[in-house]
Amino acid sequence: MTDKCNLNCMYCTPLEKNQFLDRNEVLTYEEMTRIVILFAQLGIRKLRLTGGEPLIKRDIIDFVGMLRDTGALEEITMTTNGVYLQDRADKLKRSGLDRINISIDTLKRERFEAITGFDFFDDVWKGVEKALEAGLDPVKLNVVLMKGINDDEIADFAQLTLDRPLIVRFIEFFPTNKRSMKYAGSSLKSDEVKKRITGHFGMLESVSGVKGNGPSDYYKLAGSKGLVGLISSYTENFCNNCNRVRIDCAGRISPCLFSGHTHDMRPILRSGRFDDEALVRMMRDALKIKSRYRKDKLRNGQLEMSSIGG
Repeated sequence: MTDKCNLNCMYCTPLEKNQFLDRNEVLTYEEMTRIVILFAQLGIRKLRLTGGEPLIKRDIIDFVGMLRDTGALEEITMTTNGVYLQDRADKLKRSGLDRINISIDTLKRERFEAITGFDFFDDVWKGVEKALEAGLDPVKLNVVLMKGINDDEIADFAQLTLDRPLIVRFIEFFPTNKRSMKYAGSSLKSDEVKKRITGHFGMLESVSGVKGNGPSDYYKLAGSKGLVGLISSYTENFCNNCNRVRIDCAGRISPCLFSGHTHDMRPILRSGRFDDEALVRMMRDALKIKSRYRKDKLRNGQLEMSSIGG
């Protein structure tokens, strides 16, 4: 939706980078909707709105409604940092958003500011509560774990699933851009996370069939209302099971998180001719070459997750 964000997380792109896209480079909602309809004709039925931060976009609720009105999608979801969610959760649900992922790496207010650069913890947590009340089901919390920074909160996050129908997903950290390289030794393996949770709460029961079809392995604590998820983004390679394709806000296709932009749809979209066939050919080609790319081809420090919807 945008390459801009209202936070400045320690492992992500800093606000001061001054390399954001110009306004005229960003696709209009009508152009985005056209792309979605064409991809749906190729069999893609699930859409996730990401950023940057999607909720900083003006009229984002109306855009969700536009997408729902196409009738082309089975599921519309969003990943957000939650800062602006408390006032929008109900409206997003009514407009057609099915579920939501909220990125939150700590439950401690002062630590939240240290990680993100801003004192918005209360806003984010109110957003979590409003998302649950609105019926965005399921509400998933994405927690990027880093040794010595927030790994002492694993039990606190898991505890949330006992009382609330939340899915708390622990994500292995791995450095992607230059700013995050200084934390290269901070990754905590999913096996260790699981060990800490079972040591504190007892056995975890494996669970399947969770909405999302993502790379997470899901578990349930005894008597819990929610679930715990483990995403082994650093230690495991799930490329063979990935069926995702990414489109940035400028209309560039990345068949893989690590491929970079391989196709640019904006020139065709703005050529003045209604050439859907050319767009579909480009989309098909991007999907065909997807299997060429794997995580082990990542060049350290050169992947900006905030620009392609991490």
